[in-house]
Amino acid sequence: MSVRIIPAIMSGGAGTRLWPASTETLPKQFHALIGAETLFVQTLRRVSGGGDGLTFMAPIILSGDRYAGAVAAQLAAARAEAQAIVLEPAARNTAAPAAIAALLAQAGGDEHALVLLLPADHIITDRDAFLAALRAAARHAQTHVVTFGVTPDRPDTGFGYIKSGAALGAGVYEIEAFKEKPDAATAAHYLAQGGYSWNAGMFLFKPAVLLGELAAHAPEILAAAETALARGRREGAEVRLEADAFMAAPALPLDIAVMERTARGAVAPCAIGWADVGSWSEIWRLSERDEAGNAAYGSVTALDAQNNLLRGDGVKVCVAGVSDLIVVATPEAVIIVPRERAQDVKTLAERARKLP
Repeated sequence: MSVRIIPAIMSGGAGTRLWPASTETLPKQFHALIGAETLFVQTLRRVSGGGDGLTFMAPIILSGDRYAGAVAAQLAAARAEAQAIVLEPAARNTAAPAAIAALLAQAGGDEHALVLLLPADHIITDRDAFLAALRAAARHAQTHVVTFGVTPDRPDTGFGYIKSGAALGAGVYEIEAFKEKPDAATAAHYLAQGGYSWNAGMFLFKPAVLLGELAAHAPEILAAAETALARGRREGAEVRLEADAFMAAPALPLDIAVMERTARGAVAPCAIGWADVGSWSEIWRLSERDEAGNAAYGSVTALDAQNNLLRGDGVKVCVAGVSDLIVVATPEAVIIVPRERAQDVKTLAERARKLP
């Protein structure tokens, strides 16, 4: 029997580390940053169709109300229909959206369907491995909330880590501990020791199981979600949450609200070609590059230049004699940053708002 999965796609982040392409009015998930299609459309395609024991149902989209038009355009571009487009009045991290998704899925009446909660702005290059991890996780998601841990290929300090405990079954383990973003030495230790995976922020669960764990460990989040849905209004697929009720939910990630407290958590480590596309240096790392190491997007030319990320969105970008830079130009702004200082882009975006 095929496992029925309802994708719940979170699409509300601002992505300021990818400014000036990603903005508050049109954040990174709505841009074609890697490949010809936007990250949102790539995510939709990844969790559509089915086969080999899995059937993907129409998704639930969870986004900010300011992105209603962008979400509709992306669904049209993918020729996809959503069973619900939840428009949040403000961001409340991931636990509250998870509660909303579980409530909507439960109301759909399919008691055996599982919810796959995942961000719209990540890259997964090995879909077959991703589906294999889903199949392994699905065997335990009727009783557990399963999170997907990405097998690390480098001692990265930018991610939280999950330490696997005892095996529950093939490919799925108890969670021994969540670890905060480590320093370089600790990350290297995790990689050498094994049994640690990156926390990718993706979850598979039966709605009743997650709602039960929210009731036990974060009842105020569940109550806010229930009230926001009950007092909200639905027009077609659009679900507009009642603002005051939703804003009463503590802005907590699902990890802290539930996963670090529950005895029903599990982790499915997987090597799926995952990246969170969190900075321009990550875009350079993931991109196809020419023989000089340059990754070029848009109207770009380079002379005697090496290992740069060059992007022109409606603006011509021309460089000569430079190396290891990020150069991104849009009609709104131009940034020029050493690749090793890509994290400073967020600060630049904040300061740019104050410029005349």
